[in-house]
Amino acid sequence: MSTTTGTNARLAWPEDTAPLPDRPADPRFAAGVAWIDGRIVPVEEATLPLLDWGFLRSDACQETISVWNGQFFRLSDHLDRFERSLGRLRMEPPLPRAAIHQAVHDMVATAGFWRAYVQIIMTRGRPPIGSRDIRLCRSRFQAFCIPFVWIASPEVQQRGMHVHISDRVRISASSVDPMVKHYHWLDFEMGMFDAFDRGAETVVLVDQSGNVTEGPGFNLFARVGDRLLTPRNGMLDGMTRRTTIELCEDLGITVEPADLPAEMLRRADEVFLTTTAGGLIPVTRLDGAAIGDGAPGPVTVRLHREYWQRRNLGWKGEPVTYFQAPPTQAA
Repeated sequence: MSTTTGTNARLAWPEDTAPLPDRPADPRFAAGVAWIDGRIVPVEEATLPLLDWGFLRSDACQETISVWNGQFFRLSDHLDRFERSLGRLRMEPPLPRAAIHQAVHDMVATAGFWRAYVQIIMTRGRPPIGSRDIRLCRSRFQAFCIPFVWIASPEVQQRGMHVHISDRVRISASSVDPMVKHYHWLDFEMGMFDAFDRGAETVVLVDQSGNVTEGPGFNLFARVGDRLLTPRNGMLDGMTRRTTIELCEDLGITVEPADLPAEMLRRADEVFLTTTAGGLIPVTRLDGAAIGDGAPGPVTVRLHREYWQRRNLGWKGEPVTYFQAPPTQAA
């Protein structure tokens, strides 16, 4: 493990264990690949039908899966949750789970990435032209694979992110099920503008009662005195959130899913985010004010190190099935 020294904390990162540099099966795949209608194409050439309700109405769901040092993290769990989202949205997948599983392996292998960010997507499709009957839609599957994405780089994580708590209310769980990983993000998008306008780097939203919910692509934890809290309502049960709770159980750290008012968050001793795009990310400023002593706190650092140490050892991993030549080629 490599370490970076901060004011009062040391975050650890796994060494790069790639046996070779990334080697795409074709130079056109160097930026990434997409799976469209059963074919693997360069990601920059991927298209979506204009009339698909996934585009017209944000009627879609997705899963984002990470690959680190040649291993998918919790791939089976991601596919389970994808199936849950499909069921709750009453979407009929056009291909079976085994084919989706194979598609994600083929994409990463074709791109040749040792560390990757993979997204699988199901859109509603469209009904016949002239109809608005949702029952006549045929769902479409598509996916893409690009190099690993960080919400915050290791350098930013070391000093901690700066976060804004927006007054914008997260879309109600009574309207859109937060346990579906969906694309209803306009509240997040406008909240990001709020954050940037105030010199912050990302945003968290509250519910109608003023309790913190989640942010764009991440969950949140806060240590308040001796309690480690995470919001219990109005948010997705994020895969890295789930992983963090399991780590805490292994380490004897009690986590309480609870209501977390914005004012309580501002008084927290530690705050961190959890996301597929970067793991556990320390937060050291909220709305311009320092959290604790302004450096990643001890619980955050301990969990961060444990997370990456285990990832480096292949914990909950599934090796990518790499190959010399892709089974499908771009036209």
